[in-house]
Amino acid sequence: MITTLVFRDTRFAHQNPPVESLAALRAEAGVLIWVDLSEPTDDEIKQILETTFAFHPLAIEDCVADSPFPKLEEYDDYLYLVMHAVASTEKKHFTTTEVDIFLGRNFLVTFHRHPLRPIQATLERYSRTTGVQVRGPDRFAHSILDLIVEAYQPAMDKLHQELEAIEEGVLKDISADDLFPRVVALRKQLSALRQIVRPQREIATNLAEGKTKLIRSVMVPYLRDLSEDLVRIETQASAWAEQLILSFRVYLNKSSHEANAGIRVLTGITALTIPVLLVSGWFGMNFEHMYELGSKHGYLASAALTLAGTVGMLAFMRRKHWL
Repeated sequence: MITTLVFRDTRFAHQNPPVESLAALRAEAGVLIWVDLSEPTDDEIKQILETTFAFHPLAIEDCVADSPFPKLEEYDDYLYLVMHAVASTEKKHFTTTEVDIFLGRNFLVTFHRHPLRPIQATLERYSRTTGVQVRGPDRFAHSILDLIVEAYQPAMDKLHQELEAIEEGVLKDISADDLFPRVVALRKQLSALRQIVRPQREIATNLAEGKTKLIRSVMVPYLRDLSEDLVRIETQASAWAEQLILSFRVYLNKSSHEANAGIRVLTGITALTIPVLLVSGWFGMNFEHMYELGSKHGYLASAALTLAGTVGMLAFMRRKHWL
């Protein structure tokens, strides 16, 4: 689907003109165009990217094919950005979707395979309010990027809740079969988040340096603030990853301590049987002349000796805090 906003003299003029007229509109003085391609067909891709704007074939190829990492490339009269936004799904796990942005002097083209709330919200904002002045496409780009970064917060909250649930389970009797898959899954999500955010932070930092003429100096502070937000997200994800590993180590130490305690108890119970084994072994010897066997009080003596030895062993182990 193609959505087009047309601005004349910094103010919103009209929406969704015929696609065939976009090339002529670009040539008009004081005209600013934003074209959004959402879930586009092959014909729409060819008509906008190749025919209307004539982007470089390599840029079109990168745009059509999903890229696992963000990127920033500068051509003669436009910038090509690949960013990643949180996918608009109800999945439990953290997922992102690619957003391709072509930023020119008087146009902005956005491309995404899935519906994105940040872009939709920005389109509605600039198309409904006629009093908003837009002096450059970099304002559109910043508005989109700002909402993309804000959209990370709900996903971050879900990741934090999962981390807290794991930490709470570690302190309780959570089973290893339940803990290990959750730890591995969360670790992968945090790693994916860091791999996505770090290059985006670098891109925002490069844009905030104002080295390209397509970014006005007035937008530099906003882009710098955007870079700081991405730094915060990356730092938080790194801290949570370390916290997750620490919780896992606590679980391993706890499991080891519980196993050692069980072994100590079993060892103590085994030690308590030593007097019984000694006495029974002594009286169980099959010698022909054993005077103990002929004694009238031999049974009581052996029983008393067994009981006294067991009680004595138990008292000794209690004193040593072995039981």
